[in-house]
Amino acid sequence: MQVTIVLCTYNRCESLPKALESAALSVMPESVEWEILVVDNNSTDRTREVVEVFCSRDPRRFRYSFEPRQGKSHALNTGIREAQGDVIAFMDDDVTVDPMWLRNLTSPFQDTRYSGVAGRVLLDPAFSAPPWLGLKEPFNLGGVLAQFDLGENSGELVSPPCGTSMAFRKEVLQKYGGFRVDLGPCPGSEIRGEDTELGFRLLAAGEPLRYEPSAIVHHPVPESRVRKSYFLRWYFDHGRAMVRSWGRGSDFIGIPRRLFTAIKLTGTRLPSGAVVWLLTVNPRKRFYRKCWFRITVGQISEIYSQLNGRQTTGN
Repeated sequence: MQVTIVLCTYNRCESLPKALESAALSVMPESVEWEILVVDNNSTDRTREVVEVFCSRDPRRFRYSFEPRQGKSHALNTGIREAQGDVIAFMDDDVTVDPMWLRNLTSPFQDTRYSGVAGRVLLDPAFSAPPWLGLKEPFNLGGVLAQFDLGENSGELVSPPCGTSMAFRKEVLQKYGGFRVDLGPCPGSEIRGEDTELGFRLLAAGEPLRYEPSAIVHHPVPESRVRKSYFLRWYFDHGRAMVRSWGRGSDFIGIPRRLFTAIKLTGTRLPSGAVVWLLTVNPRKRFYRKCWFRITVGQISEIYSQLNGRQTTGN
């Protein structure tokens, strides 16, 4: 087995060295060839200089690639195309990985059944959530901060993995076309969901995925993200991404009937969803419901955007 870590980056030369250092310390079996491919998505800072230092230090381990088309999905697909490994692992440019992360993430591929593996993404243990933010069920909003923690037990995965700790067979990614370029962050747009959409696509096709909690990534929590406005925008954009991924459905004056009759928001339908959110007293429960209501607002916004042939930015 050959393994490629694909790390896509854009203007993060400050955090990038720490991420690369952690990946370089990966402990792998001597029989496994592995590399770290950094895809620079048209950065304007010192990104290339930073990566070239690592390439000079260990040219057998590090490679640099430049993708001029702006957008993370473009960079991810370039990484898939240029990866030398038959298994591709993905990590972000602002995380650190445990020394055993890569080994534990890729060892399940010895079982030929699995097409992909998801690892565990933990938040900085020093992070203390504000009173309005739930990080555990039933009001868990940790996914906005890239938390992906399904517990201590490994097993079949029935939900999409997190983009910063996942691996797939290269042939599977090529078979299903990689990442959708109308999703994923790029300058001027924070509509994400490229990893989620790929995961749903593979699961829908019957490709077996595995959850491996011993493959651990540590994700920082920037202060700029611990704001209600950031979460509300994220969920608004998540609603837009859902429409792009799965379409509008059956329309009623341009708005899918399912938004009125099928989509349930914390046990209520759309017309009463706002009322339930506004009447909720518990701060974490209240904000959780408000975020889910924003998904529906984002869906409606994207539908009108598509019908009118324009893009909306939300607020």
